[in-house]
Amino acid sequence: MALWKEFKTFAVKGSVVDLAIGVIIGASFGKVISSLVADVAMPPLGIMLGGVDFSGFHIILKPAMNGNPAISLNYGVFINTLLDFLIVASIIFFVIKIMNRVHLTSLLRTKECPYCISPISDKATKCKFCGSEV
Repeated sequence: MALWKEFKTFAVKGSVVDLAIGVIIGASFGKVISSLVADVAMPPLGIMLGGVDFSGFHIILKPAMNGNPAISLNYGVFINTLLDFLIVASIIFFVIKIMNRVHLTSLLRTKECPYCISPISDKATKCKFCGSEV
């Protein structure tokens, strides 16, 4: 019973709930990006390349025989997936870059508490970490 209580305490912690929400949003974001690539980005790219549909690119390794399906190497699907990855990686890169810039800006507006060396607002008159007057 103690193990269940410990698990319940762990599972309802803010960080675990935040992680679960992040995973759910990430999965939804992945679906949006996949649709963006397959339905928005690839058709114009295919037209620019002469009406090519990348998802149909494949090499037949073993033809269909005796009711067994053909075995194929679907490199067109891989191209779509690679484009998905590049778009997601680019978006994440730019979001992190913006977050770092915002964080750096907030760090530039701080000072150190002379007693506990914690970063506090440059307008603070009392340290929020140790309670000392600054």
